[in-house]
Amino acid sequence: MVGAPEENEDGLPPHLTRLRRLVTVLTVVMIGGFVVLIATLVIRLSASPLPLPERIELPQGEEAVAFTQGVDWIAVTTSQDRILVYGRATGELWQEIEITRPEN
Repeated sequence: MVGAPEENEDGLPPHLTRLRRLVTVLTVVMIGGFVVLIATLVIRLSASPLPLPERIELPQGEEAVAFTQGVDWIAVTTSQDRILVYGRATGELWQEIEITRPEN
């Protein structure tokens, strides 16, 4: 037959066989990526949290509005626009940073 596409052993034209292989490879890659994603989440979420001191004493009249932590420090942002940095192990005040707002 003139102009009839060649067929391989599956009875499919070569471009469809190639497309089928590409789809199969994509499926395997997607499944592998999903497994890696789930494994990463399980490892990260099962890690024990860093210990916190029992108590942090804020200066008189200060109220905490935000909190963040590093490996060996804890920082508390107060309502008086100050950042107080404490040692994680002792709860001792290490540093006090005054936040200055720009003039409007």
